[in-house]
Amino acid sequence: MSRNPSSLLARSLLGMIVGLWSLSALALDPINTGLFGNTAIKGYDPVAYHTDHKPVKGSKDYSFEWMGANWLFASQQHLDLFKADPERYAPQYGGYCAYAVSQNGTAGIDPESFTVIGNKLYLNYDKDIQKKWEANRDGYIRDADRLWPEVLKQ
Repeated sequence: MSRNPSSLLARSLLGMIVGLWSLSALALDPINTGLFGNTAIKGYDPVAYHTDHKPVKGSKDYSFEWMGANWLFASQQHLDLFKADPERYAPQYGGYCAYAVSQNGTAGIDPESFTVIGNKLYLNYDKDIQKKWEANRDGYIRDADRLWPEVLKQ
């Protein structure tokens, strides 16, 4: 018995549509871990942005699970600081691009594109978006703070 190619194509397309629809029904993860894996901020140490004033890759030797994501740190000291006060060190908007959140959406991040303002870490998609962000960061922060609860529901 041979299969009808049109029927096979139709079933394949239907399967893809159902799969994509199912993915869109999922709520946004509160912490950005990318599409694959469960590591926050691409494995960078969130504490280092505050203490070293630069991005530093974390190590699996110093890891901690918080809010459903795995956070990596460059040292035991940084891990201990985070454990004591994760809200202080975790990036704003769950580590999604701060500019994208200010535009009522989400985007991935480049760990090198960051700003620390008032002890809060903001990450952005890339250096070009970072420049745009810097031009009106107070306004973008105000917008992102207001929109973040709704963005989480998308």
